[in-house]
Amino acid sequence: MSTTMYPPESIYNLIPREEVKIEKQPRYMSMFRSQVKQERMQNKTTNKTMGPAKVDVPSPEKYLLKHSKEPKLPETQRLTNRGTTTVRKPRVPTKSEQPLMGIHTKKDFIKTNANESIMSVPRKPQPIYADTKSGDKQLLENSGLVPKYIKKKDYGETPEYLLQRREEVKRAQEEYDNYVKERMKQGAMKQLSDDERQSILRGLKNNWEELHHQYQGLSVVTDTTPKKYRKERLELEMKQLERDIDMIERYKTIYIANN
Repeated sequence: MSTTMYPPESIYNLIPREEVKIEKQPRYMSMFRSQVKQERMQNKTTNKTMGPAKVDVPSPEKYLLKHSKEPKLPETQRLTNRGTTTVRKPRVPTKSEQPLMGIHTKKDFIKTNANESIMSVPRKPQPIYADTKSGDKQLLENSGLVPKYIKKKDYGETPEYLLQRREEVKRAQEEYDNYVKERMKQGAMKQLSDDERQSILRGLKNNWEELHHQYQGLSVVTDTTPKKYRKERLELEMKQLERDIDMIERYKTIYIANN
C-alpha cells in the first residue's frame, strides 16, 4: 500500500497541534471605483428600465370609427398653373342630344388599328417540350426532335462515299472474275459442279456422323492417357469437318487448282 493514503503511525501524532490560520490577502480595489460609479449613475436615465411614470390616457371622444381603417382611393387631380384641382367626369348625354358630326382628325386611329388587326397574321405558338416531371419547358427546335434533315437539298440521295465504295467493290469483282477466267483458260483451275459439290457435302456429313458415333461410344471416365488422346483426336477431326461443311454450304461457286 502507498504511504500517501495511510501515513505511518507515530506517537507524536497524538499530541494536539495548534491550528494555523491562513490569512488571505486583501481584495484588490481600484482607485477609480468611485469615479466609475459616479459616471455610471450620471449616464443612466430614470425611466430606462421601468417605463414612463405616467401614460397619457386617450380622450373618450377620439374613438375608432367604422370603416376608418379601410384604404381610400385618392381623388383624381389635374395640374394647372395655380396648382392642383379636382377633375370631374362629364355627365352622361341624354337621348335627345346629337353627337358632333363631320369632325375628322388627321389620322383615324380606330380604323387604322382595326385594319391592322384584320390584316395581321395570327402569331403561332412556339413549340416547346417538357423534360422533367415538374413541367420544366424547353424549346423544341434545339432538342434534336425536329426532323430538320428532310429540308436538306441532298435529302434522299445516296452519299458520295457509298457510291465510291460501290464502284470499288464492283471493280474488284470484275478483276477477280477476269482473273478466274484467265486461269480457267490456262487449265490451272477447275470449277466444281453442283452435283460434285453436293456429293462432297454428303461425304463430309457422313464422316462427321461416323466420328460422332465413335465419340459417343467413348467411356465417361478418361483415366488413361490413350483414352484422353483418342478423345482429343476425335474432337479435333469433328471441328475440322464442321468448318469444311460450313465453308461449302456458304459458297455456291468453288474453284479447285489442278496442280
